[in-house]
Amino acid sequence: MQDTIRQIIEEISRVVVGKKNVIEAVLTSILADGHILLDDVPGVGKTTLAMTVSRVLGLDYKRIQFTPDVLPSDITGCSIYDSQSKGFVYMPGVVTAANILLGDEINRTSSKTQSALLEAMEERQVTVDGQTYPLKSPFIVIATQNHVGTSGTQQLPYAQLDRFLVRLKIGYPDFESQMEIIKDRQSANPIDSVNQISNRDNVLEMQKEVQKITVKDSLIAYITELSAATREHPAISLGISPRGAIYINRMAKAAAYINGRDYVIPKDIGDVFLNVCGHRVLLSQNAKEGQTAEHILKEILDKIVMPDGTK
Repeated sequence: MQDTIRQIIEEISRVVVGKKNVIEAVLTSILADGHILLDDVPGVGKTTLAMTVSRVLGLDYKRIQFTPDVLPSDITGCSIYDSQSKGFVYMPGVVTAANILLGDEINRTSSKTQSALLEAMEERQVTVDGQTYPLKSPFIVIATQNHVGTSGTQQLPYAQLDRFLVRLKIGYPDFESQMEIIKDRQSANPIDSVNQISNRDNVLEMQKEVQKITVKDSLIAYITELSAATREHPAISLGISPRGAIYINRMAKAAAYINGRDYVIPKDIGDVFLNVCGHRVLLSQNAKEGQTAEHILKEILDKIVMPDGTK
């Protein structure tokens, strides 16, 4: 699959210019069967990235624009009385039709509506009126949010944040990339001519291969030590949960796969640590002014000795 992965990255890079590291992180997350939170300012390509990834991978794509009036039933579906059958009929919600669900501006809807995604994200199913309905496989939520114009926004509950495998920032393009973006869109949008490289069956096969990646006990101990360090750090009130530690392991395995290996090395863990853990730690009152979760996680990563003897 290595040639396929290279082609996928190159095709997405035709649309999302100059952001190969972000594209690789998104693809790695999908192969790890995890959900993605794109947290950045407006206009940097969050929605474009999600649409392009779905087209290149050949996955069914649905989008829901979160606003204050979006209801939980819009996501999960609901039961409606059918006069012909004299009974209630399930009307599917948006999650049942998607392999990739884009939840655009997820922080602009109510907490109740946000929480409607929890079962779908964790168990890949929805329950309506006591009846359970499985979702398509794979099922990946790519949610976007920004903190510009915070009026009307609702902070994501920690329980929901913890369901996202990674939180990523795209950032502004550099000078050359911005020039290329403008020139490419003089008469058409590159996303309209993007090529499908993979399909659903290929993605599922790659996800299965990722699960088979070898992780030595010494590397599991390394993940455990990193997680424990976040729980003991005086500037952190809530450290990495067991779910977070499992996610580090899953993401590291996918990173190894992306790089053409069937085994994890310490660098894989270091490369994914900030993306997996940045949204999972909460700072305590002992945190210094201006200190961020990312700063503390980098400090922990630099302090803990890797199994190969390096930092």
